[in-house]
Amino acid sequence: MPYTELTLGEFLEKQARRLPNHEFIVYPDRDLRWSFADFNARVDSLARGLLAIGLGKGDHVGIWARNVPDWLTFMFATARIGAVLVTINTLYRSFEMEYVLCQADMKALVLIDSFRDHDYLETVYGMIPELRSCQRGHLKSERFPKLKSVIYIGQEKHRGMYNTRELLVLGNQADNRQLDAVKATLTPHDVVNMQYTSGTTGFPKGVMLSHYNILNNGYFIGERQKLSEQDRLCLPVPLFHCFGCVLGVMAALSHGTTLVPLEIFDPLMVLAAIQKEKCTAVYGVPTMFIAELDHPMFDLFDLSSLRTGIMAGSPCPKETMKQVMERMHCREITIAYGLTEASPVITQTRTDDSIEYRVGSVGATLPQIEVKVVDPETGETCGPGQKGELCCRGYNVMKGYYKMPEQTAAAIDAEGWLLSGDQAEFDENGYYRITGRIKDMIIRGGENIYPREIEEFLYTLGSVLDAQVVGIPDHKYGEVVGAFIIRKEGADLTEEDVQDFARGRIAAYKKPRHVFFVDSFPLTASGKVQKYKLREMAMERLGLGEESTEAS
Repeated sequence: MPYTELTLGEFLEKQARRLPNHEFIVYPDRDLRWSFADFNARVDSLARGLLAIGLGKGDHVGIWARNVPDWLTFMFATARIGAVLVTINTLYRSFEMEYVLCQADMKALVLIDSFRDHDYLETVYGMIPELRSCQRGHLKSERFPKLKSVIYIGQEKHRGMYNTRELLVLGNQADNRQLDAVKATLTPHDVVNMQYTSGTTGFPKGVMLSHYNILNNGYFIGERQKLSEQDRLCLPVPLFHCFGCVLGVMAALSHGTTLVPLEIFDPLMVLAAIQKEKCTAVYGVPTMFIAELDHPMFDLFDLSSLRTGIMAGSPCPKETMKQVMERMHCREITIAYGLTEASPVITQTRTDDSIEYRVGSVGATLPQIEVKVVDPETGETCGPGQKGELCCRGYNVMKGYYKMPEQTAAAIDAEGWLLSGDQAEFDENGYYRITGRIKDMIIRGGENIYPREIEEFLYTLGSVLDAQVVGIPDHKYGEVVGAFIIRKEGADLTEEDVQDFARGRIAAYKKPRHVFFVDSFPLTASGKVQKYKLREMAMERLGLGEESTEAS
């Protein structure tokens, strides 16, 4: 059996009893330090406040924020009242937000003021003009009829919105009777978290994950790193992603490890946090580690406390791995592989694996998970060294896609196997290597981008007759988005027009870096577009040779 059958709320309460004064969450730049007992009390107050404004079991609460401290409070407070936290990519723009707000049936939206150059408040007021004149908690939006409350993370007041301080005050004034009654109805198999992952069919799908899914996965992820109460984990990856909220928060919670999150990734802040808090573990995608190693002030910091961590999201160059192990002292760094639908980690290397396994594989299967590689043509199970689709089965498989039964059935077969869409092979020692992608997906700097979603977006531009999107090799990001467009007759559409249209409407990482106009697409005999030929055409037009392909 997996490690625990407790809910997130129950597990936090257990750790607060066991380790009341042990630091759980530390923000060094804010000098904010919450012990397990401090944090548990704050979660209780916010949970009672959420109940007081009419939120409860089964309600969907979206959170659109960078890694601010109360992101975590909302994560556990919604779990404690049986609500489902819908995590929203901080890079989303109005086009994606409108879709997710509606598709997720959100009853409440929690947000900060802005992120980088994007004013979230302005975007939300633009989408929901009724907010400026409605009574808080009684929103009646024509566009989003399910949405009743908007909550601002912070102390400032905004028209039509609650703020965190008000909810904590409401919670402190309430007794525990309503909260205790709700807690008694919860089970670990309830959905607690919903994350949106793009799909080959177009728009993102809401992956429904339970307490059982993510808490157990976090525990085994922590075990692979040998985490304990003595460890301190520097977490610069986003909490809205499984990398942050499962590999980070759940692994730390289950092991009594201290979390040291950063609000946004900044290589200098990572180095400073590691030194100040004597962190023993650090997470990131390879580009983050490269930025830290290349920072001109790198040698000024003492990183000797580091021992382990996780590198995931895209393959790691061997030289980078060597430097992480030697110059950053992470001799027990691990590599993890998975997908959101698998809660997310399926395989992970061990702390004593060779450097060859850390750069040449994605590790061995985590406990309590079955993995097989299947020939996609015949359905037969492959042996060592044979390529096929990686599939997994176990406690970690998602509950399904929200309101998408057909897509769920396509992803999980009748025997409970989750189809990853990734081509893989394994060796005689049970270590897996990802060799390609069966799914038509672009990975840009660790961000998964599904061409169909971008194509659907481009179709909304009036001058576009047809569009096909492919990944183009890029030395910095691995791949970037390339769009091939057939214009409508008489349309005078330029590359700048396309990029201007995308700016502000979709996340910056999804915007086409290169736009090519063509009269037709290369097709197979059955009429399918040959995307590999489009990729070759792009490389030829951009003067990219084999060297560029290998660099990606």
